[in-house]
Amino acid sequence: MRVSRVIHAAAPQVWEVITDLEHAADVLSGVVGVEVLTAGAYREGTRWRETRKIMGKEATEEMWVSDVDAPHRTVVSAASAGVVYTTVITLAEAGEATELTMEFSSEAPPQNGLRKALHAVMAPLGSAVTKKMLEKDLDDIARAAERS
Repeated sequence: MRVSRVIHAAAPQVWEVITDLEHAADVLSGVVGVEVLTAGAYREGTRWRETRKIMGKEATEEMWVSDVDAPHRTVVSAASAGVVYTTVITLAEAGEATELTMEFSSEAPPQNGLRKALHAVMAPLGSAVTKKMLEKDLDDIARAAERS
């Protein structure tokens, strides 16, 4: 799943918002808390626990930076219940603006029987919720970057 938005701020400003984990809960309206687990600057290997409110319930996931090419691209990963989640975030300069793209994917172990049937029913809802969440994150990041 891929979502994009043009932000009226330079790429370094947008990058600063994205990589400022200490203030992520202040910027991203869907995030209620962040616990940074790795000291130092944002880099490959940086880990944190992020708590989001999703469909009225709080969920906490441990996340980590699996790749960085500052200030153009970062890859954030998480794993839960055997599923590996990956979000590739890219910044492309567009004149005085920046096109910010988030590409989300998940990889689950093979399923069969009831799990396979349940996945077929629930996957569209999960995709819709995820897309809405990513679009809201883009809006929140844009608002913060355009203010700075």
